[in-house]
Amino acid sequence: MDTQTQAFFEARAQIMKSLAHPTRLFMVDELSRGERCVCELTEMVGVDMSTVSKHLSLLKSAGIVADEKRGMQVYYRLKTPCVLRFFDCVGEVMIQKMQELTHLTSGR
Repeated sequence: MDTQTQAFFEARAQIMKSLAHPTRLFMVDELSRGERCVCELTEMVGVDMSTVSKHLSLLKSAGIVADEKRGMQVYYRLKTPCVLRFFDCVGEVMIQKMQELTHLTSGR
């Protein structure tokens, strides 16, 4: 693999790593329904605001969400809704895996 190809796949891996946490997946899913302020996400997730802000910062660095400061509040929105197609694909993999497991256990 040449250097350019390596860099390309490393960039992809960084984006996927930014999604590789249940809280961040939840927040992306929630932002797919519309923008939210950090305070709303903090209440929904049930952790402190600094933890939510760190998660959002990772998602922002990856280019998945965008923010806008309004007065004392920061609002986040989904910047790349195409990430939801990835979620659909993950869901299909989960269904397939469950069907395979069900088939294996029912075949005994």
